[in-house]
Amino acid sequence: MTAELPHYEILAVRYGTSSARPASQNFIMPDGHDGPMPMDFYVWVIRGEGRTIVVDTGFSAGASERRNRRFVHAPAEALAQAGVDAGAVQDVVITHLHWDHSGNMDLFPNATFHIQDAEMAQATGRCICHKWFRRQSEVDDVVALVRNLYAGRVKFHDGAGTVAPGVTVHLVGGHTGGLQIVRVNTARGAVVLASDAVHYWMNLAEQNPFPPANVMDALEAFRIVEDLAGDRDRIIPGHDPLVLSRFPPLRGNLDIVRVDLPPKG
Repeated sequence: MTAELPHYEILAVRYGTSSARPASQNFIMPDGHDGPMPMDFYVWVIRGEGRTIVVDTGFSAGASERRNRRFVHAPAEALAQAGVDAGAVQDVVITHLHWDHSGNMDLFPNATFHIQDAEMAQATGRCICHKWFRRQSEVDDVVALVRNLYAGRVKFHDGAGTVAPGVTVHLVGGHTGGLQIVRVNTARGAVVLASDAVHYWMNLAEQNPFPPANVMDALEAFRIVEDLAGDRDRIIPGHDPLVLSRFPPLRGNLDIVRVDLPPKG
């Protein structure tokens, strides 16, 4: 008999925001009606069965200053508000090595970092000879992951992989060569943390991705995300401010919401 998978709580924890990006930069096929389109920045917390898994680690203070993106709460503070002791976290999933997803690894001195083979290959390979790829990552973040690799604290995945029972990662690529998404078993079914496979719900609704490294893979990623979730209400985009208004807050904190629960209304 197959054991029943545990149900997890999932928190979307907003740590940063930006109003600087115009809508035309968030789609490969702009419709001509341009204007400001706010973008929020999240880390994700998966809790249950005595485990705490963090998905992505946010941008660092240095990257915040260099790239003019402001903290709502520094990631360490944001995680503390969610009741997470970063020093006790055992598993961290890095969906990809862009600057806003892979800073602050030093906050997790006891964690194993989960990443796709293809993502490490991109971040340390020949494409970094090109400025377009180079500018999307912070070299200190990539070096931090390499140091953790040499310390024996990196687990590589090649396609689908298991982080814990009921928590799996899936290679989709597109946005980066090794972008992975996370599927989590919850009481309302499988919830997919889509990271930058789906920046905004509008990207998915219009089948119009954020400018990717590979357009075909980005379009195919929409199909994979939908297949894994089974319901668009269980797809959580990586940067959409509407996440905070669509899901119930954790203990009244409007910057932390529970996406394992059904959407409000």
